[in-house]
Amino acid sequence: MTDQAGAGRGASEGRDASGRLELCAVMPVYNEEGIVGQVAESWLEVFDSLGINYELVAIVDGATDASEPILRAVAERHRRLVVDAKANSGHGPTILRGYRRGAVTAEWVFQTDSDDEMPAASFGELWELRHELDAVIGIRTNRNQSPGRRAITRAARFTARAAFGCRLADVNCPYRLMRSTVLAPLLAPIPDDTFAPNVVLSGMLARSEARLAEVPVPHHDRTTGVVSILGFKALRAALRSFGQTVRLSRTRVPAG
Repeated sequence: MTDQAGAGRGASEGRDASGRLELCAVMPVYNEEGIVGQVAESWLEVFDSLGINYELVAIVDGATDASEPILRAVAERHRRLVVDAKANSGHGPTILRGYRRGAVTAEWVFQTDSDDEMPAASFGELWELRHELDAVIGIRTNRNQSPGRRAITRAARFTARAAFGCRLADVNCPYRLMRSTVLAPLLAPIPDDTFAPNVVLSGMLARSEARLAEVPVPHHDRTTGVVSILGFKALRAALRSFGQTVRLSRTRVPAG
């Protein structure tokens, strides 16, 4: 179910003559009631301060806590926030849903998570680089990971390198700005149920010869909520991601 009132405020105002926004920011949300209102407010403040013509799309993916009503309350005060609530389909499909929307509605698509682990204040550096690049991906610095999570991160990096020749340092970073004209054709062959689309997109961007760069972004440990995938479940997810990434590496990627 989509918040039609919020969507109308965020999507119909502030467009240029072509009907496209400068930026569609995509924020997946799952059970982050302790921080999500503050996070949304911080992003709205940063985008406004930069004078960007934008919408922030918070996609609530089957949350069982108060995340959705908190965001709807923020949307009542900020017309640029769109709240899209849906059944729980998983993090990857939620990201793809936002990317597909953004590639149609805006010149640029940005993704961030809703857990406040990567600050809104760092976005300005990525935005400044848009004039010379097609995609800017964050590198999470000062990141504390359990041995299991560290192994999964390394496996994702190895998979992207082996499958696509991608040499990015943080292939699954949830802090990335992408030009819609470059992103849209890459999204077309990616199935809606892909578990880790950012890993695939990092590989595709590298292979497409798009103008691509990484920017260090400080990472902070979460103070609220819980990590949804741990232990054996995380290992199984990593194996699934590996298989999907390898299969998609056989897809022809348009040149950038």
